[in-house]
Amino acid sequence: MEGDTIMNLNDTQRSQVSRWVADGMKLSEIQNKVASEFGLRLTYMEVRFLVDDLKLTLKDPEPPKPVVLPPPPPAASIPAPAGSTPLPAAAPAAGGVSVTVDQVAKPGAMVSGKVTFSDGQLADWYLDQTGRLGVVAQQQGYKPSQADVQEFQLGLEREMQKMGF
Repeated sequence: MEGDTIMNLNDTQRSQVSRWVADGMKLSEIQNKVASEFGLRLTYMEVRFLVDDLKLTLKDPEPPKPVVLPPPPPAASIPAPAGSTPLPAAAPAAGGVSVTVDQVAKPGAMVSGKVTFSDGQLADWYLDQTGRLGVVAQQQGYKPSQADVQEFQLGLEREMQKMGF
């Protein structure tokens, strides 16, 4: 941005940009509004500098709400065809709960990953910018056991320590 773009805006335009930021608009939306309403073509970085020059703070998007899922219904008993051997039920992961960390965190998260609970249920987890933990199970309504929750927290703590958090 030419250091004087903020100077190219009058007081009314500056207060309008402030309102857009207060309304939670993203930089790209502000960029489009400045172009359509003020006739100024600014790059994304110029809009970023404009917001900084006006000493405004963009609102962080809300992280997705974690969905607490109910326990799965018991598996239906299906008779095995004649002459076949039934397969054994899936065994829980060794140690019960498995926690992994994504190489690249999900948008809006400081760090994210996946967890497999002792009953084989999968969930995504994330820590947002404020340190709030969210867990989103793949099966709607699933709730892990209290023991699994504690093991997940310990596993997550170990992974965070490995990463230096």
